Amino acid sequence: MNVLDTQASRRLIDWAIIACTAVMALGMLMPFLWLFSMSFRPVSEAYQLPPSFLPPNLDFSNYVAVLASRVPFLQIYANSLLIAVVVTVGQLVTCSLAAFAFARLKFRGRDTLFFILLVGLMFPAQVTILPIYLGYARTGLINQPIGLALMYLTSSFGAFLMRQFMVSQPKALEEAALMDGAGYFKIFWRISLPQLRPALSALGIITFTQTWNYYFQAKVLLGREQSMTLPVAMDVLRGYLGSGNLSLVMAAMSMSILPAVLLFLIAQKFVIEGITMTGIKN
Repeated sequence: MNVLDTQASRRLIDWAIIACTAVMALGMLMPFLWLFSMSFRPVSEAYQLPPSFLPPNLDFSNYVAVLASRVPFLQIYANSLLIAVVVTVGQLVTCSLAAFAFARLKFRGRDTLFFILLVGLMFPAQVTILPIYLGYARTGLINQPIGLALMYLTSSFGAFLMRQFMVSQPKALEEAALMDGAGYFKIFWRISLPQLRPALSALGIITFTQTWNYYFQAKVLLGREQSMTLPVAMDVLRGYLGSGNLSLVMAAMSMSILPAVLLFLIAQKFVIEGITMTGIKN
């Protein structure tokens, strides 16, 4: 009887946890579902009372209006995609190389440099934006999307994440290759890099999503409409709210968040695997 009671209690606890998780997930998804629902409504239905969650008819006119507006939405979309891809690829290269140096190479000042790298995580972008702006103004990189990408080709967080993952991997194969006469770059390329695939996947997804959502840096460095990114363009589209066209703004926001949401939904298991394995030793 005690065993049955214990099993029933555990089952009840499991179902309670599942129910709480489902409620929390629904609460987090509700703003996104409402966003997509509003984007398919005409302006006349945006403020109807009582509100309905599902639109009576799917109206794609808001999406057409966004693409036909004075804001060059497709060009802005291409700018965001270019910056996100360049930054993601750049950080995967530089952070994996930095991780190999900090985790496998022994040189004077290694721990000091790694400490300085971690200290860099404490400074927000607002602290360094002024010298960066002055430097970009002198080199002609203001209002250039590639200029924003150059700022983030390296990442303290990315190097830290990759280094922690590499430290958790065994050194036996690398030491054997070193004894056989292989150079450090060959060891990195043939042995270390394949082991980093979970961490590379996690860093790539995190970096792409973070870069896609950059606002402050893009607002300061990219002022022209032809060079701005999607988060800044959303700020420009706020003018449509003054005319009451909430549905059009929701359509623009739906298109802007779609790539990052789809990428995370498709590859979320790699993020979880890559982050959790950074704490596993050998």
